[in-house]
Formats: sequence, structure tokens, C-alpha cells
Amino acid sequence: MPLFYDQLNRQINLPSVPQRIISVVPSQTELLFYLGLDKEVIGITKFCIHPAGKFKAATKIGGTKQLDLAHIKALRPDLIIANKEENDRSQLEELMQHFPVWISDIYNLEDALDMIEHLGALTGKSSEATALCNAVKENFSTLVPSLSALKTAYFIWRKPYMVAGKNTFIDNMLQKCGLVNVFAAERYPEVSLSEITEARPDVILLSSEPYPFKEKHIAELSAAAPAAIIKLVDGEMFSWYGSRLLKAPGYFQDLINSLHR
Repeated sequence: MPLFYDQLNRQINLPSVPQRIISVVPSQTELLFYLGLDKEVIGITKFCIHPAGKFKAATKIGGTKQLDLAHIKALRPDLIIANKEENDRSQLEELMQHFPVWISDIYNLEDALDMIEHLGALTGKSSEATALCNAVKENFSTLVPSLSALKTAYFIWRKPYMVAGKNTFIDNMLQKCGLVNVFAAERYPEVSLSEITEARPDVILLSSEPYPFKEKHIAELSAAAPAAIIKLVDGEMFSWYGSRLLKAPGYFQDLINSLHR
């Protein structure tokens, strides 16, 4: 087997193509099933909800931040696929003592495509991964971004309000849409209603995850930013960086068009 490195530049030792894979990141789980690794995936988290049929049948090993380590060890995986941001570092370090753990670290579309290619190589699905990457690139190449540079706030949480800031995958997707993040802070800062008012966003996007924003939440933000266009959006399209990227450009195009009607 060739030498493999994850996106933290850690060497991963695999004596053979893995046959018992545990994925602890929802978007990467969906990717593995897309690549045809139905038999190889032996454990997923309770948040790995796509594809629905696979989720229902698969063994669950806890949540992304609260993995059931004893259950994972009992399953004896020969590869665990994780993510730096979505999983707990101490839990991953414990698993590293027993199993190969490949960790992604994704901030933009290029990182996501790199992850897809790497997982294809790791799992013996290189041709499928390359075909997927080419299709994703083609779909993004047809995306016509907004030319208005609309100042945008993307909300991921309520009580307290939290937004996706700079240096996040979500921010990179906003950039692909031609939308300008109104908040300059990095990662996921808390923001107050007064800060929202001061920022004067043109657009407010309320994500379906991790907090499930609904129509009833629009009014309170409309009071803080009465001039803003406020829309509920599918958080999976903005934050899932696996095979769902195939669908994202079409979704983004519909969103962009709706902002200019």
C-alpha cells in the first residue's frame, strides 16, 4: 500500500484497502455511500442521516462530539474517518491509539475536493472520486454569482445568536454565491441584536442546522435589521462538503435569483 496522509499532514498506515470503516462526520458518511462503500461502512453517527435508507440500517456509534468509544473499539474498524472541527480532539486521540484515523480539515471548496480524492484513494474508489470531483467542478463552473456584493449574515445558532464568520467553509460558499460576509470575525462568533443592527446586512440567511431556524424566528431578526431580506436556507447545502456538493450550485443559483426578484 502507498503512504497516505490526512489533511493535518499526519501519516496514516494502512496495510491493505480498508474493509471495516467507521465514519464520524455526516457529510463524509454520505460521500462514502455515494462512492459505493455500502458493505465497508460498519458504523456511523446518529447525525449521519443521509442517505436515509443507509442511516436506518447502519450501526450508530454516538454523536459527532460524543462518540461511543467502547462501541467503536468493539467493532474493530480498520479505518476511522473524522474531521478536525466536527469531532472532539481528545476522543480522536484516544481512537488513534488503536486504529488508523484519517482527519479532514476543510475551509473551502478546494479542500473539499482534495478530501474526496484522498478518500477515494484510501478506499479503492479513486475513479469514482475523480468523476465526482469533476462533476462538482463542472456544476460550480455554471454558477452565476450575484454581482451586487450583498452584505450577508449567515446564522447558525439562536440563544445566543451565532453566525458563520470568515475562515469557514460556509463563508467560502457565500463567496461562491457572490455574497459578502458582513461579519469580519473568524469562525463562529456570537452576535447581539445591536451588533446585527449596526452591521446593516442586506441579506440574512437562517440555516436549518445546527439550529433549526423556522419562519417564526424571522420577525425578531427583521426588527433588528428591517431593511434586510431574510430567508430560511438549507444548511446542508452550505456546510456539507461531500457528494452533496453536486446539488449545491443549483440550490445556490435559485437562492441568488430569488434575492434579485
